[in-house]
Amino acid sequence: MTTEVQISSNNRNQFPFFLLLIGVCLPLQIFALLAVAISQNGEGLPFDVPLLSAIHDTAKPQLDIFASFFTQFGYLKGIIPTVLFIALVLAFRQQWHRFVYFLITVFGSFFIVFTTKLVFHRARPHLWSIFLPLPSDYSFPSGHSGLSMMLFVALVNLSWGTRWCKWVMIVGGLFVVGIGWTRLYLGVHYPSDVLAGWMLAIAWGIGVNLSFHFPLVKLITRKQDYP
Repeated sequence: MTTEVQISSNNRNQFPFFLLLIGVCLPLQIFALLAVAISQNGEGLPFDVPLLSAIHDTAKPQLDIFASFFTQFGYLKGIIPTVLFIALVLAFRQQWHRFVYFLITVFGSFFIVFTTKLVFHRARPHLWSIFLPLPSDYSFPSGHSGLSMMLFVALVNLSWGTRWCKWVMIVGGLFVVGIGWTRLYLGVHYPSDVLAGWMLAIAWGIGVNLSFHFPLVKLITRKQDYP
C-alpha cells in the first residue's frame, strides 16, 4: 500500500516537469528556430510560400466570404468579448485565483505577441492581390493565431477536470485551427507566422499555469523543511 502511494506521489511530482518540457521548453525551442531562420532570411522559410500557394489554389468566392467573416472572431469580434465575459464570470463567482491567472495569461499574451512583431519587423506576404486591406502591422508572429491559442490554452486550464473540458478542447481546437487557416487563406500571414503565434501562446499559457500551481514560495518552504 505504501509503495502504491509513493509511486502515485512520484508520478504527480514528475508531471509538472514533463509539462514544463513539453508545454513550455519545446514550444519555445520551435519558436526560437523559426525566429533564427526568419532573421537570416526575412523572405520566409522553405515551406512558407509553397504551403501558402497551395492554400490559395483552393480559393472560391464562398470561401472568400467565409474566411473574411470568420477571421474577425480571432480578435475584436471574438477574442475580446470572450475574454471580458470570462473575466466577469470569474469575478462574479469570486474565483480570484483563476481570475488573476486568466488576466495574466491574456495580457501577457497580448504584450508578448505584439512586442515580438516590433522586434522582427517582418513584412506581410505579397504573393497575390487580396480582396481585403492588408493589415498595417508586422507579420511575425500572427496576432490572431497567438491570441486564439492563448484563449484556448487558458480555457483548457480553467476547465481541466470538469465535464466541460472535452468540449473546450474540441470546439476550441477547431476554432484555433480555423483562425489560423483564415490568416493563410487571406494571404496576410506566412505559415511560420501562424506557427510562431501558436508556440508563444502555448509556452506562455502553460508557463503561467505551472507558476500558479507550483509557486516559488512553496519551493522555498519545501527547502526550508528539508535542508
